[in-house]
Amino acid sequence: MDFSLEFTPDLIAVFLTLFVLEIVLGVDNVIFISILASKLPKEQQARARNLGLTLAMVMRVGLVLLAGWIITLNDDLFTLFGMGFSGRELILIAGGAFLLYKAVHEIHLKLEGEEEHASSAVKATFGAVLAQILLMDLVFSLDSVITAVGMTSNMLVIITAVLLSFGILLFSAKFIFEFVNRHPTVKMLALSFLLLIGVFLIADGFGIHIDKALIYGPMAFAVLVEGLNLWAASRRAKRKGKQVEPVHLHDTLHEQADGAAAPEAPAAESR
Repeated sequence: MDFSLEFTPDLIAVFLTLFVLEIVLGVDNVIFISILASKLPKEQQARARNLGLTLAMVMRVGLVLLAGWIITLNDDLFTLFGMGFSGRELILIAGGAFLLYKAVHEIHLKLEGEEEHASSAVKATFGAVLAQILLMDLVFSLDSVITAVGMTSNMLVIITAVLLSFGILLFSAKFIFEFVNRHPTVKMLALSFLLLIGVFLIADGFGIHIDKALIYGPMAFAVLVEGLNLWAASRRAKRKGKQVEPVHLHDTLHEQADGAAAPEAPAAESR
């Protein structure tokens, strides 16, 4: 491990690349944490969000310090049908499958009937949510650290990039959380992104390497289009003197208990 620091053009370029990479992967973390934390009572949401991000940062720094062990995860543990599987690949496959399950499950809960949603929401305890956050922190951190170690052996550069990026994410997490949960189309887009990332992780686990630009490029384009849609809708509403009222997704059991039930419920009772 190299902890020396000598400012060279190459080292600065590596640092900036790692910093951007950590921000991008960190936003994935924030989106996932935002969706999970929204299932908790409001007084616990900020704690779950901040604790989840802080533990993700600690886990990533810890894995950087264990870089020598991380590299050994690329060694095959067993062979199945002529294909070798390493510890890293097994973690990516398991994490990707979990991400696929959670994304599809959350889309179902947001769009389908209240009975299924209510029965699931009862299980959303702080400990359960934090455990799911930690599991995905491990998957995202492992992928990030292996990429970072492949770019430079300078641990100080990697750790600095991680700390700075997570400092920015901790500051902006509240605004991302509120924005994602305030706009249903953004939440559906975020869940679609998680589906895409889950497929990417599983493919990578099976040795099918997909350029990250093919993943994050469409994501960025979709966010741009939806941003333009929200901006256009806001301008139309201002001209008409009305407030934009988005489609209401099914709320969590905790939100319903606080009196924030979906507005269509009374109409359903009248039928």
